[in-house]
Amino acid sequence: MAPQATGDVLLGARGLTVGHQGRAVLTGVDLTLRAGAVTVLVGPNGCGKSTLLRTVAGLQDAIAGTVEVGAGAERAPLGSLSRRDLSRRLAFLPQTPLVPAGVTVRELVRHGRYAHRGAFARHTADDVAAIEWALEVGDAAPLADRRLDELSGGERQRAWLATVLAQRAGILLLDEPTTYLDLKHQFEVLDVVRRLAREHGIACGVVLHDLMQAAAYADEVVVVADGGVAAAGAPGDVLTPGTIAHAFGIEVDVVRDPASGHLACFPRRTEAERAAP
Repeated sequence: MAPQATGDVLLGARGLTVGHQGRAVLTGVDLTLRAGAVTVLVGPNGCGKSTLLRTVAGLQDAIAGTVEVGAGAERAPLGSLSRRDLSRRLAFLPQTPLVPAGVTVRELVRHGRYAHRGAFARHTADDVAAIEWALEVGDAAPLADRRLDELSGGERQRAWLATVLAQRAGILLLDEPTTYLDLKHQFEVLDVVRRLAREHGIACGVVLHDLMQAAAYADEVVVVADGGVAAAGAPGDVLTPGTIAHAFGIEVDVVRDPASGHLACFPRRTEAERAAP
């Protein structure tokens, strides 16, 4: 992974139409992921967030529009890259990856190096260094010699994060990485994602359901609703009562915590409801 300057555009989608079997789910989507920033996609169930993420990851074809990856002279259309070349630039973690039976975390993380060597090639010193880096940065080093199928949900997710980090890609796409995790492990995973952006310059695109987590961890929030992008920008500019009502169909009050500065939203109650015991 070549170092990138914070703010460099590493993935840019323009006029994107995505869907299934030629049926459009989202149209006219513009999406930008920048080095050193966490971009969170939110929206109601079934709105197309995961379909959008899979499309910009190159796992399914766009119906229309363009996606480019890389910065500067390395910038290239998504479709022009081989699978190996794309894997060196972009890593994708799905919602529910299959758990291989009997493998240790270190063995799993080694799989992340396949894009950098032939199918039958031995691991090089660079591979070993990348694996150890991924275990450390992904907060999975203490788990390295444990079997994946013996780990808790949060530990397992850290192991998968380390696996995609071993690709040493500049772009990391995560589809609902906190699903099925308890609150403590959700925060642990999101803390790792934020460190990856802040300390290592990775452009992180994350699908989340929790608006308060989006507000706390995102540099930019993209609200997906009604077949397109309803709003995009800084959390404080996007997560407003009007946008939330439009996208999710619920009236809320949005407040800012004076200690942390983070936003929180609560269902709006009438004066009578607030006065009720």
